[in-house]
Amino acid sequence: MSVTTTHVKRAFKYRFYPSDAQAAELSRTFGCVRKVYNLALQARTEAWVMRGERVGYSATSAMLTAWKKTRELAYLCEVSSVPLQQTLRHLQGAFGNFWAKRAKYPTFKSRKKSRKSAEYTTSGFRFRDGRLTLARMTEPLAVVWSRPLPRQARPSTVTVSQDAAGRWFVSLLCDDRPAIPAPANAAVGIDVGVTSLVTLSTGQRIANPRHEPRERERLARAQRDLARKAVGDGANRAKARLKVGRVHARIADRRRDFLHKLTTRLVRENQTIVIEDLSVRNMLRNRRLSRAISDAGWTEMRSMLEYKAGWYGREVIIVDRWFPSSKLCSACGTLQGGMPLNVREWTCGCGATHDRDVNAAKNILAAGLAVAACGDGVRPQRSTPGGQSSVKQEVVPTAAPRAAAQPRG
Repeated sequence: MSVTTTHVKRAFKYRFYPSDAQAAELSRTFGCVRKVYNLALQARTEAWVMRGERVGYSATSAMLTAWKKTRELAYLCEVSSVPLQQTLRHLQGAFGNFWAKRAKYPTFKSRKKSRKSAEYTTSGFRFRDGRLTLARMTEPLAVVWSRPLPRQARPSTVTVSQDAAGRWFVSLLCDDRPAIPAPANAAVGIDVGVTSLVTLSTGQRIANPRHEPRERERLARAQRDLARKAVGDGANRAKARLKVGRVHARIADRRRDFLHKLTTRLVRENQTIVIEDLSVRNMLRNRRLSRAISDAGWTEMRSMLEYKAGWYGREVIIVDRWFPSSKLCSACGTLQGGMPLNVREWTCGCGATHDRDVNAAKNILAAGLAVAACGDGVRPQRSTPGGQSSVKQEVVPTAAPRAAAQPRG
């Protein structure tokens, strides 16, 4: 029998089909949001470089009021002011992350490359009887409600976006009380890879679906068509760019769907999940493997595991990236010497023969359970979205754990 948790914030994303007037209004809004963000970023950068002064949200909000009164930027008054204020708050958050050394310095938004989006708070939209109407619009959006919202849902924010394939989406952030499945006694260690996307400590392998290679020929053909279009050839180049975007969107949708199904199953079936902290950014520098690593989506999978663990009351433990999971014998704890990637099976001096990936998953599980139990070398990880208390710990083993540390039950 399942129980419910405290309220969590969940975003529900739907596709919609705007009318010509709505599409034009939203496109103007996207442009104004990008312009205000860039102006505020420039103003804050100049204030810091020239005067050593930190400019906050309140100051940029006052600047926005002044910009609207100028002749050059009077068009900012033609769209809703809510998304413009929200982009200033987003810039404030970006600077907060920079000063806290969680992110790099904010960069300017590009008209061609940046994500087209606008966020509306409660004063900028009306949601009644399943009909969503944005500010400055008379007709509700034609949303395809592919799944139900929580009962008596009252969205706190609405984010409208358009992807590179030209598709329109709306995301509603709502309070939810997700049902928690019955506690599971199982614990699992996960080793990620390229050939097998996931190898579990139970010995189960989940093959990498390799979504990008399936579409590689179609993608290459679309990119060649785009390369043949001269810069400045407006309509034709835009059509060719849209074809490339559609292929990329098809790949991303398939990958995301597969990862959602996989992570949901892992979280529902296991109370404790132990994974390795991989430096994917550094691994992408390997020119032979970078394409396959990008297609695998390891970072996205870890993110899904973390926030879903928060929803369902599970625990995620992160093992330090320098832990020698592949070279450690899960039977006797002996650490082997160098082991190149082409070695997929090896035999320890104790006589145990190991599959490289299964052995690594067993060691990851043992390390997570052992160190989490004794509390040695454990550092707290970032909190989950919505402030949920799913336990995330980064495990830095001080000694090689033996295989005796097995999950109970």
